[in-house]
Amino acid sequence: MSSTAPSPLWRGRALALAGIVLFAFSLRSAVASLSPVIDHIERDFALSPVVVGLIGTAPPVCFAVFGLLTPQLERRLGLERLAIVAMAVAATGLVTRGLAVDGVTLLLATALAFAAVGVGNVLLPPLAKKYFPDRIGLVTTVYSTMMAVSTFLPPLIAVPVADAVGWRFSLALWAVFALSAMIPWIAQLVRTRGDDVEALEGANPAVFERMWRIPLAWALLAGFTVSGILAYSAFAWLPQILVDIAGVSHAQAGALLSLFAAMGLPASLLVPILVARFHATKALFAVSIVTGLTGIAGLLFAPAAATWLWVVLLGIAPLLFPLTLVLLGLRARTHEGAVALSGFVQSIGYAIAAVFPFGLGVLYEATGSWTGPLIVLAVVVLFAIPTGFVASRRHTVEDEWEQRQGAWSA
Repeated sequence: MSSTAPSPLWRGRALALAGIVLFAFSLRSAVASLSPVIDHIERDFALSPVVVGLIGTAPPVCFAVFGLLTPQLERRLGLERLAIVAMAVAATGLVTRGLAVDGVTLLLATALAFAAVGVGNVLLPPLAKKYFPDRIGLVTTVYSTMMAVSTFLPPLIAVPVADAVGWRFSLALWAVFALSAMIPWIAQLVRTRGDDVEALEGANPAVFERMWRIPLAWALLAGFTVSGILAYSAFAWLPQILVDIAGVSHAQAGALLSLFAAMGLPASLLVPILVARFHATKALFAVSIVTGLTGIAGLLFAPAAATWLWVVLLGIAPLLFPLTLVLLGLRARTHEGAVALSGFVQSIGYAIAAVFPFGLGVLYEATGSWTGPLIVLAVVVLFAIPTGFVASRRHTVEDEWEQRQGAWSA
């Protein structure tokens, strides 16, 4: 893989950096700002368990569906234009969510916002690849950290705002950040009018299909999926698991879930740099596997002995998420390869991850025990072992295609 000599971060790229940061913040704040105010919403109109369940399932489902569509949309519009459209749609969904009059309109507005987020998830790695090929690790650290911050910040703010001025304002408030994220990309298009048109003309419509035949793409998909399964399963069931098997109170279980989520912040700060500068991919896969298996084993065999430690270890395991994000930029040589790889990994990964929280719940209902679901999660972690060996090889999807199929360009 060829390397690009680093140049000053801000020189000619300040707009792009600002756009990436605001874009990343908007993606997670849209997701994390709803659930804390559900009880406020129910004071105005009833929300059936079905609607609440669909709202909980909507993020990974929308991420999967619209992640698949993103490469096609990007070929038509270009990265910058599609980023602007995604944020406009997200802002519309967030404002509409604040105007909801019943459970159905709330669900539809939420799905609209999450559809835009699904597009944005896929766009971030190619945007970093395009504007910061020499600083992929640093820029991935910046935007993945911003995503982590915007995951735990809205729940802290949403309830006080809802108490002060109502849940509608609390939900619509986050549209401000989506609208702000449009400004740098609009300015960037004004500065470089013809550049992305040329890039569009050179796009190959068959590139996404090639990912199905490239082992490296499957390895990154597997790592991303393991991370997603652990995260979504924990957010869905970890509090109940801890109450049932560790004997903690519901308040303590909520605090421990926050501890689990907080482990994503140091991971987002450190992992991209460790990968980009020190090529620590294999070591980080090993850390994820060991901590994940140890945390699960602790919950299985000694849940009350050191509950906080098992939660911390389990929270470290999803470091595969920022690890995969930085590899999406590093393991693609071309613009079209980066877009296709990001769409392939994230759309399919989110689709698989969406099934597991429901499946684990069904397994628990059938067995009356959390032992089976925890063993399933341990097996999921084990799938990361062969994945780590493939993903750690310093080559690109284009290299693999050329070795197996011939020239990359059609």
